[in-house]
Amino acid sequence: MSFEGQTAVVTGGTRGLGRAVSLDLAAHGCRVLAIYKSDESAARALLTENSRFDGRISTEKVDVADYDEVRAFWERAESGVQGGVQILVHASGIRRDRVVAMMTREEWREVLSTNLDGSFHMAKYATLHMLSRRYGRIVLVTSPAREHGFEGQGNYSASKAGQVGLARSLARETASRGITVNCVSPGFIDTELLADLDPETRKKHVASVPLKRFGRAEEVAFAVRMLVSREASYVTGSVLDVSGGL
Repeated sequence: MSFEGQTAVVTGGTRGLGRAVSLDLAAHGCRVLAIYKSDESAARALLTENSRFDGRISTEKVDVADYDEVRAFWERAESGVQGGVQILVHASGIRRDRVVAMMTREEWREVLSTNLDGSFHMAKYATLHMLSRRYGRIVLVTSPAREHGFEGQGNYSASKAGQVGLARSLARETASRGITVNCVSPGFIDTELLADLDPETRKKHVASVPLKRFGRAEEVAFAVRMLVSREASYVTGSVLDVSGGL
């Protein structure tokens, strides 16, 4: 799979899963615009990898929950990149865990704003530009929480279920224009999000996975690369689990 001459926007693209996706696509010839909200040090660290990729990675600070900020970003991206943007990978996501009875309105709204509103904002403007070119690849990073609902994660689970509904509706709306829209659903992946697990909890989670290990960010990046490739032209409206069999 070669991505020479293509450009991808990767939200959350400087840390965790998003960083792995940014590096993987760049390694296969894609220009990458890695979006981040606030972590300047992570953005700088990603750019240190550029010597391996002929400078194909750039970063930009954008709050995906801000509609006007996203609109302005897409105007800049489309005017500044020859041939426009062919690929969107929306990997931005946050958690504010608390049982529903104790959850504040702010905790609910913050998670929905970033995870679900952000998906809408990014997908809307990506689609507007892709429609005229009659080609595009969109992947939203969701979670097994979309289906199972996890204790203390009512806001997160709702946002991830909403992403799947959005992706499947958008897939139907854009199929005739050569645009595919899919989701990747990672299980337990060894990133900084799991770094603070105590040993006993970690052991319990590993035991629950049929493959008896946590996944690697690079394994999720491979799944994303497959879905955004030209070869995956008959895959749309799907959810690809990368969960070790959960």
